[in-house]
Amino acid sequence: MIYLDSAATSLYKPEAVQTAILDALHSMASPGRGAHAPAMKAAECCFSCREALAELFHMPDPERVIFTFNATHGLNIAIRSLVRSGTRVLISGYEHNSVTRPLHALGADVRVIDTPLFDPEAFLARAEALLPWAEVVVCTHVSNVFGYILPVEALAQRCRERGIPFILDASQSAGVLDLDFPRLGADFAAMPGHKGLMGPQGTGVLLCKNDAFPLLYGGSGSASVLQTMPDFLPDRLEAGTHNVTGIAGLLAAVRYLQGNGLPAIREKERALMTRFVHRIGPAEHMRCFFSDDGALQCGVLSVLPTRLDCESFGEALGRYGVAVRTGLHCAPTAHATVGTQETGTVRFSFSPFNTAQQIDAAAEICKTILKMP
Repeated sequence: MIYLDSAATSLYKPEAVQTAILDALHSMASPGRGAHAPAMKAAECCFSCREALAELFHMPDPERVIFTFNATHGLNIAIRSLVRSGTRVLISGYEHNSVTRPLHALGADVRVIDTPLFDPEAFLARAEALLPWAEVVVCTHVSNVFGYILPVEALAQRCRERGIPFILDASQSAGVLDLDFPRLGADFAAMPGHKGLMGPQGTGVLLCKNDAFPLLYGGSGSASVLQTMPDFLPDRLEAGTHNVTGIAGLLAAVRYLQGNGLPAIREKERALMTRFVHRIGPAEHMRCFFSDDGALQCGVLSVLPTRLDCESFGEALGRYGVAVRTGLHCAPTAHATVGTQETGTVRFSFSPFNTAQQIDAAAEICKTILKMP
C-alpha cells in the first residue's frame, strides 16, 4: 500500500512510538493516583511529555500544556471559554467542522474571511475590514483540504493590537511548521497528537495563554475535597484518567521531531508533493490545487478530476493500493470558499516516511486511471 492520507492520521510513525506505548502498557498506572512505582512512572512520563511539548512550542510553563483526546476536544474547550450566544466571531474561509460546529451550537454570530486560495494579501486585507466588528477570532494555521498556510502571525498581531482574543487551530501545522506560542500571542492553540506530531490516535494538546473553563468535570487527583474543578492548570482541564499509553507514545514522537528538526520534515514533505505534481505533469482531465510558492503550502494537495467524480477516482486509487481521502474532508467552509463544495476533492497528503519510489508509482497510477475510457 502507498499511504498518502497523513493529513487524516500519520499511519507511518517512528519505531520509538510503538516501543513507548508497549512499555507504558506494562509498567505505568495513572498519574496522581498513588505513590507506588507504576503511578510515579506514569506521572514522570506525563510531565516529561509536557516539558517536551513546551520546548517544541517555546513555552516557558509546561503546566499550560494541556492533554486532550484530539484537536476537536481542545478547540471545544477554547471556543467555549470565549464564546457565548451572540458573540461576534470571525473565522477564516478554510475552517474545519471542529471550529464551525461548536460555534453553531453556541449560537455565535459568525462571519467568514472568504478570500481566494494562496492569496495572503487578500486575506489580511479582508481581515482588516472585518476585525472592528469581531469579538473573537478563530483561524486554522494550515488548511486540511488544500495545505494553504494562512498568515496567522500577521492576523494574530492585528488581534493583539485590538485586544481581540485569538484561537489557533494547529491541526495540520503542529509537527511541521515552527509554532512559537508566546510570540504568536494567541489565547489558545489546539492540535491533535496523531497527525504531524506522529503520536497515537486519542491524543491531543491545548496550549493555554490564560485560564479556561473546563469542558469535563470529575476526578483530577488533586484538591479532591472541592466539588469544583481545581483552579490551576493543568488539573482544571484534565478531568478523569489520562491516556497514559498515548501520552507515552506522544512523548517518543515529540523527541523524534526534536531530533530530526521541523524544517527538514517540512522540506521532505514539500519535496515529495512537488515531485508528485511534476510526475503527473499537465495531466489531462485533472486540476491540481498547487502553489509554486513553498511558503504558501504544506504537504497537502487536493486534486479535482473532471472526467470522473472524486469518489470514483478515490475508489480506483484504492484498488491500485493508493490510500487517499475524498469528499469534503469535514471542511465544507473551505470547499465553499474555493468553489468545490458540489464536487469535493481528492486529497493526497504526504509524510516524511514516504519514499520517492512511492510517489512516482502513485503518479503513474493516477495517469493510468485518468486515461481509462
